[in-house]
Amino acid sequence: MGNLKTKELTQIGYADNKQRSLAVNIIAKHFKHYSKAEVINLLTSIRQQPDAYLNNEITGKIAETLIDKKNEPLAVSYELKGQSVPLSIFGEENIEPSAIKQMELALKLPVSLQGALMPDAHNGYGLPIGGVLAVENAVIPYGVGMDIGCRMALSIIDADERFLKRYTHQIKQAINDHTHFGIDGGLSTSQYHEVLDSPVFNQTPLLKKLHGKAVKQLGSSGSGNHFVEFGLIELYKDNTLNLPPAQYMALLSHSGSRGLGANIARHYTQIAMNTCRLPREAQPLAWLDLDSEPGQEYWLSMNFAGDYAKACHDRIHSNLLKSLGLKPLAKVENHHNFAWKDTLADGTKVIIHRKGATPAHAGELGIIPGSMATPAYLVMGKGNHRALNSASHGAGRAMSRKEARENITGSAMKKMLADAGVALIGGSLEENPSAYKNIEMVMAAQQQLMEIQGKFYPRIVRMDNE
Repeated sequence: MGNLKTKELTQIGYADNKQRSLAVNIIAKHFKHYSKAEVINLLTSIRQQPDAYLNNEITGKIAETLIDKKNEPLAVSYELKGQSVPLSIFGEENIEPSAIKQMELALKLPVSLQGALMPDAHNGYGLPIGGVLAVENAVIPYGVGMDIGCRMALSIIDADERFLKRYTHQIKQAINDHTHFGIDGGLSTSQYHEVLDSPVFNQTPLLKKLHGKAVKQLGSSGSGNHFVEFGLIELYKDNTLNLPPAQYMALLSHSGSRGLGANIARHYTQIAMNTCRLPREAQPLAWLDLDSEPGQEYWLSMNFAGDYAKACHDRIHSNLLKSLGLKPLAKVENHHNFAWKDTLADGTKVIIHRKGATPAHAGELGIIPGSMATPAYLVMGKGNHRALNSASHGAGRAMSRKEARENITGSAMKKMLADAGVALIGGSLEENPSAYKNIEMVMAAQQQLMEIQGKFYPRIVRMDNE
């Protein structure tokens, strides 16, 4: 028998080194009289029906490595399209060419149908941040991102600037007591939300394992650019919330699905990369067919991670407002790392990925933040089909985190915050305001995508200090 090549083993579904090494060793020892075709047939059969081979002393060893992956489809190799599908770019003059190139690569996937880049776009992994991609009957885990269901939540409060000034100390204390930031850990007091009792936790082995982590991290926030902040919002006349045009106190939060979402993303990204073989430069864009079992599992898990992210924001807002004796008049919230079933302008059914983009269908409300020292905007979508009913999810980074650390001092950042009237709890140089694009410029570049309903000014901000 000729030697089996790694590529041949990969093509029949032996996706990792352990599986391939074990298969080669067992075949060499026990099936050396088989022809290559017979070996491939045997290994394919074991891959497709591992349960049938478990009790065999020899083939059972191979089957054991496959049993947890028996529902994965066989690996399939794909070529990219020669030309990318339509791409609309908003604010192109302020988007780095490498982000545009990254988006154009995504549009060459066999499943891609249409794309858009928001004016806050910059390089990401897989899709660029600020990238919106419509595909046919598939979902790309890295098109959603690691922080599944990362979202904004805004509570407009029945109080004004006088309360904010009078009770500044108490507000800071409440933020310290009722928020937690960082990759690990959670709040010191036990939290509850009905999402913890969801039967979805029992629908996949992975979700079952993640229940304990979800309990621990409920109501907490991540690291990086996640924040919780109190400030003032100026609501404009004829806003769709039907509140009188005036200045209100408001609470704004930004975070996602914590360890639950990160584990889901890692698990299904690996499955996608193992089973959807693309040229090296496009491999992070590997997708899961929604008709496959892994695709259905990811879709279920992704949506559940979104529900969990919402639950975290629910607890943050409820805890803080209750501790300060405040009542919300209205709440607006939206995902910006997610995938949705939607329809193109011509009626084609698609899956739309928004990796760092705000849903902006006609009449749909959303929030677009700037930085810790610049305004955020309450917006209403205009339903622009060229933008795939999307808008930016923020100002977008102008510097990498490394560049941000190297281009400003702690004292310079403190002065910048003082000039903006912002008190910062925690925070890092990586998230300093100069690391971000000019939010006014970004908003001006997307006037055809949304209209502004109100403008929020941060006053007391908490972020992770790592």
